[in-house]
Amino acid sequence: MKLGTLKKAGSRDGELVVVSRDNQTAVKAGHVAGCLREAIENWAQAAPQLEALYAELNEGRASESFAVDQTLFHSPLPRTWGWIDGSAFIQHIKLVRQARNAPLPEGLHTDPLVYQGGSDTFLAPREDVPQIDFAHGMDFEGEVAVVLDDVPMGTKEADAEKYIRLVMLCNDVSLRGLIPPELKKGFGFYNSKPSSAFSPFALTLDELGDNWRDGRLHLPLHVTYNGAFFGNADAGHMHFSFPRLIEHAAMTRALSAGTIIGSGTVANEDTSRGSSCLAEKRMLEKINTGEFVTPFMSEGDTIKIEMLDKDNNNLFGTIDQKIVAFK
Repeated sequence: MKLGTLKKAGSRDGELVVVSRDNQTAVKAGHVAGCLREAIENWAQAAPQLEALYAELNEGRASESFAVDQTLFHSPLPRTWGWIDGSAFIQHIKLVRQARNAPLPEGLHTDPLVYQGGSDTFLAPREDVPQIDFAHGMDFEGEVAVVLDDVPMGTKEADAEKYIRLVMLCNDVSLRGLIPPELKKGFGFYNSKPSSAFSPFALTLDELGDNWRDGRLHLPLHVTYNGAFFGNADAGHMHFSFPRLIEHAAMTRALSAGTIIGSGTVANEDTSRGSSCLAEKRMLEKINTGEFVTPFMSEGDTIKIEMLDKDNNNLFGTIDQKIVAFK
């Protein structure tokens, strides 16, 4: 099924809705759960009711259905208990480390990299991205993310997929100029990772069919920058699967229902498919020409991220954001 969250005045969590398979209509589901986070926390009770509503909506039988306007949607979870972003695409790690003149991490192929981001405020998928200082080097990062149920501490990769409830897309906003000095402190990201945004719609695994296999989503991620093609890298090329990322995140702690885990920037070794962030494109320019050519984002720049299936259906809706100066 396909779920989303409408913006709601006076509410930080928005209003839960079920969205039709073709993204054209939706129906409110407040009688099932007040918000998506509450539905995830009570999934055994909420899921059957939401599935029934989804069937009614797709069959044209849902009363009080309405036309979808993606500008009215927030990220599926406007806030949640945890946001853990991985770096599961080895190509991205290699290029970005080169861009920072940093050595490749030990255990690159065996030990996942993750960081814990801020989860108290996410941007809406059509919300402007504020930049307080354009010298910070704003970048976008196109990713796939999963929303989890409660995950017990010590969960292993072989058992982890059963805790995945939803899949969505992400724009993980990064400030590249702030990353090196933060990492030099030896304590990780903070100021260099402002609020991220997620796709309007979140899908259950069954909705993805055989595009979901081996704990990965095997479809291209379409990235359009300032109205032009930027990349369509295959998201199935994750070195570490989502179950492996879950195992890593749950090694020493339980994960609360509503926790989001990101794939990291989608990247392929086939550079003809473009990139999913500016940092990669800049590094490739440096390798090929000796110079960085593409600047980081400026006021008025736009970024669009979406994923189409083999029939050109827009599965998750569209992240479509403009960069603005913070006021």
